[in-house]
Parts: sequence; structure tokens; C-alpha cells
Amino acid sequence: MLEDRDYMRQPEFEERSWRPNFRLRWSWTAALLLAYALVFVAEILVSPAPRLLIPGNAFCNEYFALSKEGIEHGFVWQLVTYQFMHAGLLHLLLNCWAIYVFGRELESLLGAKKYLALMFSSGIIGGVFQVLTAMVWPWLFGGGVVGASACAFGLVAAFAMIFPERELTMLIFFVIPVRMRAKTLLIGSAVLAVMGIVFSESIFGGNVANAAHLGGMAMGWFYVKKILKNPALIGASDETNFKPPRLARKVSSKADRENADEISETDVDAILDKISARGIQSLTARERATLEAARKKMAQR
Repeated sequence: MLEDRDYMRQPEFEERSWRPNFRLRWSWTAALLLAYALVFVAEILVSPAPRLLIPGNAFCNEYFALSKEGIEHGFVWQLVTYQFMHAGLLHLLLNCWAIYVFGRELESLLGAKKYLALMFSSGIIGGVFQVLTAMVWPWLFGGGVVGASACAFGLVAAFAMIFPERELTMLIFFVIPVRMRAKTLLIGSAVLAVMGIVFSESIFGGNVANAAHLGGMAMGWFYVKKILKNPALIGASDETNFKPPRLARKVSSKADRENADEISETDVDAILDKISARGIQSLTARERATLEAARKKMAQR
């Protein structure tokens, strides 16, 4: 029953811990990470003087990187293509790590279609925010923009909306571990993005597309809050909100216990078939509680 279903091997049904899991199963998250890497290699190969840390090609930057001038000339595809380009190896690794960490669980939770919609809409709206900012302050934000960070911040926002109390361990300067809740990470990221826009020439701004980050977070919030509109997904999806179902009656005999187990397996199989057909987001709060109780029962065998 449960043992044979691949859903039960996904992160949301495992013991909740924020330890890196380097087993990268094939998924849309893995496909996107591979696409980012392949595009980066292509950027290196077409660079006039290939440099691993800072690739560059005038043609690619003009037609595929996002810019105010490009959008004004009708190059609307830049809102998508810029998401696959990166300014350097560190830029690529940071974005890929964030998408890997937050994307795996969101993909298994939302399903492929909703996950991809969240990813690309966050990147597009982040790009729109960046272009609008460049139109208002062209002397500050008029340069080209590349990177999947708007997508990554959209995932951060969606994750924080669904699991606001989940504790995460962040590495400040890649060395100092700091524990914080997901909602705290989202608030802190939004504050830094706003400060980066306001103080664009300071350490908060630098060579960072803060408006794109803010737009990605805004879309991630909007997607969960206004588009999904699923209380079972937002409220009951966190492990702290699960309540095991109460027994309807006392099972007194061996025959009754076996019959109850059989009914339970039938019910759980029906729930798992529903996940296979329509995604986990289609479950009601009662079905989620039943599935969680079955998982606990399986772990006790």
C-alpha cells in the first residue's frame, strides 16, 4: 500500500528536518537546474574571451538579457530568457541552490503544472518590476539583468506562505549558521530588497536586481494567497496543523480489527490514486489527516 507509492518517499511525508538531501531525483526542479547549467556553458562557449567567472556576449546580452531598451523594442521574450542566463559561476550556484532547496518540496506539494506556473510567473513579474523601476530611474537601474533569482525568491515567498513556522538554518557569509522561521526569512528578504532599491548605490544595492527580487516575492505571495485559494493546502499542509482522525468506534474483536484495517487500506489507496490523478493540492484536510495517520501506522510496523 503506502510502501509501494512514490509519493510516500517525497520530502513532505518524511520526518521534518532541514538537513540537505543531495539525492536529486528527476523532476522539473532537476530539469530546470540542468537547463541553467547548459545555458551557462553555452554562454561561456560563445564569449569572445571565455572566462569561467564572468561570461559575456554582446549579441546574447542585447537580445536575451532583460533590459528596458529591449522591452521598448518589443523583445518581450526577454522576460523569460533572462531567467536562464547568469552573470557568473557564483551567481549560478547561489540561484541553483535556492531553487533546489525550496523547489523540491514545493514541486511535490503543488504538482508539476502549478509549480512551473509559480516559477515562471515569479520570474516574469520580477522582470516587470525591474523594467518598471528602470523606466522610473533609468540612470540607476538601466542596465541589463540576468539570473533566476526572481524565480528563487518567488519560491521562498510561496514556501513561507505555506510553511510560515518551518525552522530553517541559514548560513550567513556561508559560515555562520542562523536558525529562523520561514516567515522571518521572507520578511528579511523583502526588507533587504526594498533597501537595495532605495539605497541603490550602497552596499544594499550594488550590482543586484533588487526590484526583480521584490517582484518575485510579490508574485510568490500572490500565487499562494490569491490563485491557489486552498485552505487545505495553506493551513493544513504544515505538520504542526495536522490532527489525527478520531476513531469512530472501538474495535473489540480480531475480525473487526482486520475489517477496519482492510477499510483503512482501501481508503488510503483511494487517496493516493487521487494524488496521482490530480496532485496533492486536491486533498481535503480530512484526507490529509487520514494519510498522515496511515503513514504513522506504517512507521510503527
